[in-house]
Amino acid sequence: MINTLIIIIFIVGYAAIAFEHPLKINKAAVSLLIAALCWLFLMISGHDSPETVLQHLNEHLADVSQILFFLIGAMTIVELMDSHQGFKTITDLIKTNDKRKLLWLIGFITFFLSAILDNLTSSIVMVSLLRKLINDRNERMLFASIVIIAANAGGAWTPIGDVTTTMLWIGGQITAINIMKELIIPSLFALVVPLAFQSLFVKGELTGFDRVETNITTVEPGSRLIFFLGLGSLIFVPIFKTITHLPPYLGMLLALGFMWIVTDLMHHRHEERHHLRVHHALTKIDISSVLFFLGILLAIGSLESAGLLKSLAGMMDQAIGNKDLIVTIIGLASSIVDNVPLVAASMGMYDLATYPVDSKLWEMMAYCAGTGGSILIIGSAAGVVVMGMEKIDFIWYLKKISFTALLGYFAGVLSYLAIYALIH
Repeated sequence: MINTLIIIIFIVGYAAIAFEHPLKINKAAVSLLIAALCWLFLMISGHDSPETVLQHLNEHLADVSQILFFLIGAMTIVELMDSHQGFKTITDLIKTNDKRKLLWLIGFITFFLSAILDNLTSSIVMVSLLRKLINDRNERMLFASIVIIAANAGGAWTPIGDVTTTMLWIGGQITAINIMKELIIPSLFALVVPLAFQSLFVKGELTGFDRVETNITTVEPGSRLIFFLGLGSLIFVPIFKTITHLPPYLGMLLALGFMWIVTDLMHHRHEERHHLRVHHALTKIDISSVLFFLGILLAIGSLESAGLLKSLAGMMDQAIGNKDLIVTIIGLASSIVDNVPLVAASMGMYDLATYPVDSKLWEMMAYCAGTGGSILIIGSAAGVVVMGMEKIDFIWYLKKISFTALLGYFAGVLSYLAIYALIH
C-alpha cells in the first residue's frame, strides 16, 4: 500500500515538473517536495528498519552530492568565462553569410563547444551569437533548432558535456576515454545526418547579416586568458580522474580553486572589476537547477531503495526483452520526459555486477538519453532554454525539426550497433 502511495506521489510530482510552465510552479520546488515525501513514506512503510532507511538515504545523498559539487564547479567556471566575454573568441570564427556554410559551421562549433562545456551553456552562447548574425526570425529559428541538435549530440560523447553522461561517469558505469572513443562517431552521425538533410532546403545568403556588431563588443580584461584557462581546467578534470582515480568532483573543485586564485590575483586591485571574480559568478549560477537535481535524484533513490526500480526492470525485460530496444525506447522517451531522472532510474534498474563498467548498456544509455531529447523541443535543457530565448513554438519545432532530429537519432543508434558488432 505504501509503495503504491510512493509511486503515486512520484508520478503526480513528475507530472507537475513536466507542466512547470503552465502551472507556474518551479520544478525545483516540486522535486524537493516529492523527495522528502517519498523518503518519509518509505520510512513509515516498514519496508526496512529505520536504521536501514537512514543508511540508504545517506548513501544516496553521498552519491548525489558528488554530482551537485561537480555541477556547481563547472557552472561557476563557465560563468567566469562568460563574464570575461571569453566566448567572443568563438563568435569571431563566424565569417560567412552563405546559409548552407553557416549551418554547418554553427553545427560543428556547437558540437565541439558542447563537448567541452555543456549542452545548455553552449546553446545559450550560440543563440546569443545567432541574434547578432541573423535578423530574420524565421531563419534564426531554423539555425537555433540546429543548435539544439548539435548541442545534445556534442554533449553525449564526453563525460563533462551532458548531465546524464556525467552521472554515468561519476556513478562508475563508464570511463572517460572509452565513452569518448565509443560515442564520437554515433554522436557525429546524430549531427551530420540532420545537417545534410536540412542542407537540402537551405540555400542562398543571409538577409541582414551583421558583421559589424560582433566586433564592437567591449572585451573585458583577461578575456582570452580566462577563456583558454577555463577550457583547459574543464578538460583537465577527466585527465585528473584517469590519473589519480579520485572522484571527478575533486578534480572540478581543484579546477575551480585554481580559477578562483587566478581571477582574484588579476582583479583584486580594481574595484570596478568585481563582476569578473568568483564571488560574483557564484551569484549568477543556476542554483534552482542544482536543487532540482538534488530533489529528483533523491526521489529516484527512494524508489530504488524500495525495490521498485528493480521490479520495473523485470517488467520491461519480460515485455520487451531486448536491451538494445529498451535503451532506444528510453532515449525516445527522453524527448518527452527529462533525461536526468530517466538515466537515474536506469542506473537503479541495472547494477554494475550484471552490466560492468563500459558495457554496451551504459554506452548506449549515454548516447540515447543525450541525443533523444532533441526530437521534441521540450526534451532537453538545451531545447527548453532555446525555446525560451527565441520563443520557438512547440508545434513549429514538431513540424519543421522533429523528423530531422529523429533521423539523426536513429542514424547514431544504427552506427553504434554496427560498430559494436564489428569490434565485438
